[in-house]
Amino acid sequence: MSEQHPHKTEHTGHEMCHVCNQCKDCHACRCEAQQGPALKKMMIIVSKAGIDSVYAALILANGARSEGIECDMFFTFFGLDAITKKRMEHLKVAMSGNPGMHMPEIAGVVPGMETFATHMMQKRMAELDIPGVSEFLDIIKAAGGHVYACKLAMEMFKLEQSDLWDDTDGVLTVGQFYERYVPGSQIIFI
Repeated sequence: MSEQHPHKTEHTGHEMCHVCNQCKDCHACRCEAQQGPALKKMMIIVSKAGIDSVYAALILANGARSEGIECDMFFTFFGLDAITKKRMEHLKVAMSGNPGMHMPEIAGVVPGMETFATHMMQKRMAELDIPGVSEFLDIIKAAGGHVYACKLAMEMFKLEQSDLWDDTDGVLTVGQFYERYVPGSQIIFI
């Protein structure tokens, strides 16, 4: 009997873990316990209206649905712009305070720079065949994703359900959104 793996000879026929080489049947393997439950649902909270933040959320939601993972999106505060009819196709690249721009901070205050940066980002996204916001939301909804607006943010910005993208699933309080949590969910705040 081996000192390193005594259960190998004592428990012939048991399933061995391919990662740690310990016996799964005897619960010597802890690999699966460390991984936690399988990802079943993505709950994405969108709080910003910058084109980079909104598209990050849309891409994550679409990726989840493409992998068969449930997905709820919750738009709150300025993130509501992404599902507000008048604003959803007019999102901008935030220049000031955005270290990802790799430009001097002063460039953000130069007139026309934000418009230029937004135009360049939209041009590149079009070259890559990335859909517009409403089309992306349509794709996510068609795949079974859900889109919700935050009730408090709606009240703060004096928005009505009629102001929102037509296929919005509803307006929820934060508590109602959290009630949609199921074991195996991952909450992401953008």
